[in-house]
Amino acid sequence: MINNKKVVAIIPARGGSKSIPQKNIAILAGKPLIAWTIEKALATPEIDNVIVSTDCNNIANVSRKYGAEINMRPGEFSQDHSLVIDTIRYVLGELQKETKEFEYIVLLEPTAPFRDIEDISSCIKLIDEKKYDSVATYTEASLNPHRAWKIKDGVPEIFIEGAVPWLPRQKLPEAYQLNGAVYVAKVKKINNNSIGLVIGETGAIIMPKERSIDIDEPIDLVIAENLFKF
Repeated sequence: MINNKKVVAIIPARGGSKSIPQKNIAILAGKPLIAWTIEKALATPEIDNVIVSTDCNNIANVSRKYGAEINMRPGEFSQDHSLVIDTIRYVLGELQKETKEFEYIVLLEPTAPFRDIEDISSCIKLIDEKKYDSVATYTEASLNPHRAWKIKDGVPEIFIEGAVPWLPRQKLPEAYQLNGAVYVAKVKKINNNSIGLVIGETGAIIMPKERSIDIDEPIDLVIAENLFKF
């Protein structure tokens, strides 16, 4: 809770990962991947409830073991093409049926094990202090858009007209990308037209690259495992 406003964290974790089977409960540094996110969420002082939304009993059992509440969602929200916002709307709808009302929703993907408690708290504090509709975490872009190209019929063209891709990094404009670690939004701003949680007037929290690793492919697990050794 923050300033008498209740906060719910939702961790979406479907069981049908193609790149890494049962990715969300793959073992990383001695514990299931999703456990890193659950533990950080439970330790964040502003968060009142931590809910894992899944279609998989194995993920549900592991998540329950680490202290999360469980929302079993319909398979229609767990397909390859499903949007996370649909899961969020479903969970919020189920909470409303139970007359549980929250001011803020925190989305925590289970594939970002290096986020800190402070990263989560900073987002919640920022949305509350600045009266934003949403806040998300960003990191320095892996490719500055001024160095991007498009290729049409085998011919390369500079992606941004007028950009000079040969400039040294220090002379390029700063560029950032969403890192998927933390999203916070006002519940009342989420509607049937929302396609994501970067909505309305929005703020940003910058995270360093070493805490912005997202586990997507098997190589990411190898990299993360080695980073935990440092």
